[in-house]
Amino acid sequence: MINWLHTFHPQAIFLSFGPIHIYWYGLFMVTGIIIALGISYKLARFYKIKTDSLLDISFWLIINGLIGARIYDILLELPYYLKYPLNMFKVWQGGLAIHGAIIAGLITVYFFARKRKISLWSLTAIVTPGLALGQAIGRWGNYFNQELFGLPTTKPWGIPIDLINRPIDYISNDFFQPTFLYESLGCLSIFFVLIGANYLLIKKGKLNKYYFVLLTAFYLILYSILRFCLEFIRIDATPTFLNLRWPQVASLFIIFGSIILIIFNSYAKKEKK
Repeated sequence: MINWLHTFHPQAIFLSFGPIHIYWYGLFMVTGIIIALGISYKLARFYKIKTDSLLDISFWLIINGLIGARIYDILLELPYYLKYPLNMFKVWQGGLAIHGAIIAGLITVYFFARKRKISLWSLTAIVTPGLALGQAIGRWGNYFNQELFGLPTTKPWGIPIDLINRPIDYISNDFFQPTFLYESLGCLSIFFVLIGANYLLIKKGKLNKYYFVLLTAFYLILYSILRFCLEFIRIDATPTFLNLRWPQVASLFIIFGSIILIIFNSYAKKEKK
């Protein structure tokens, strides 16, 4: 595995049929979405949520999540997209920010839950494990696009980056940190933590709002910690604030908000006793 990463030069296109191209990025995105939906459907049975409701929200989560992820990325690199406006639509080249997808997803779930009179937190609890696994799969699309890699490295697991894809400051370096792999493995670990927690709650019959909120908050906190740490070695262009990269700032806001959510959730539980 390590030797393969170190010597293989990935290409963005998976298959071509004349002028039609199938990109690895899109393939991994679709695969991640399908597997994430499958996991959510499985959990929905235990959460007593009708599959037709899950099918409806899945459609809107995919559409709004992709739109939110793209808009967020465009806003982060607005000067570039104002200069090359047509590139806003070239999603197959990458450029989907997970924080934008999370924000759009939460908004979608909130309004859907209100409309269908379904528990908001039960929906988020069944979606987050699949989301974590979907992220783990989707990050491999960044590898084949040769994007979002980290600092130069001499480690045997460093990945080669073609000259055209290297930042100007690192033009003479050949191998870089595979941050896509670190995040993929981190998201895979988060998935197992969430699935394990779901299994224990289902087994003990503790499927209620209090634990639904905790499951959702755990995903938000764990992923935000992972992303905050990885940003120290990523070298792709992004706005900064107080010497922190913007994804780190967003991660800190999410962690802080999730902690407040847990505190209020615990306080609400005590009030009911």
